[in-house]
Amino acid sequence: MHVMRKQSQAGSALFFQAQSALQQLADPRSARILSGFFKTGPGEYGEGDVFRGIRVPDIRQVACQMAEMPLGDAVRLLKSPFHEDRLCALLILVRKFERGDEACRKRVYETYVKNTRRINNWDLVDLSAPNIVGAWLLTRDPAPLRSLAASKNLWERRVAMVATHAFIRAQRYDLTLEIAERLLNDSHDLMHKASGWMLREAGKRDVDVLRRFLRRHAGVMPRTMLRYSIERLSADERQKWMAVRSARV
Repeated sequence: MHVMRKQSQAGSALFFQAQSALQQLADPRSARILSGFFKTGPGEYGEGDVFRGIRVPDIRQVACQMAEMPLGDAVRLLKSPFHEDRLCALLILVRKFERGDEACRKRVYETYVKNTRRINNWDLVDLSAPNIVGAWLLTRDPAPLRSLAASKNLWERRVAMVATHAFIRAQRYDLTLEIAERLLNDSHDLMHKASGWMLREAGKRDVDVLRRFLRRHAGVMPRTMLRYSIERLSADERQKWMAVRSARV
């Protein structure tokens, strides 16, 4: 019991140390710039988010220093109103997942999917989803990604799409193509960008995979999704695929 109390106190100490470190790094001028960049105004996708104004490399350094923070305290940090605190918490979770045993990775994955409402901007998703959700499901039934792709929540749909980066790195492309196809009619530009990005990553490893998808869907793909997906192709080929889309519109 005494040991458990000491561990709890140590965990709380790390939580407060992390908050203190992040507070000391805060820059009000940068916070104003970031608030605009991440669209926090009324009706925008990041509406109401609050920034401290901290660079990502500095947040990574804090996360590295706090890597031993207990999972419960990482969740507590994830519930912070500050964007950078939540990013720090997610980077701590990524480190725990990458360094943990099977039981630890399972807990981190389950914690992540239970707290997706706190993972509520594109950078938070992009820096964590492939390394936790994608990595966990890589050797398991990927059905949870299909469920997330059908979510009404923009960020859960982005988790589903971006998490497939783990599959792409393993040269497994079917799930990326399946989810990109499911999201062809998504209404949000951030999903068009995410789908196009993952298709581009697949194409970097196997361009024929990308071309097969384009032959089926280029005519109906959202313009942003198509443009992102073909960025690494030659200028002539990019022009060809854009012309296919223009001819169908």
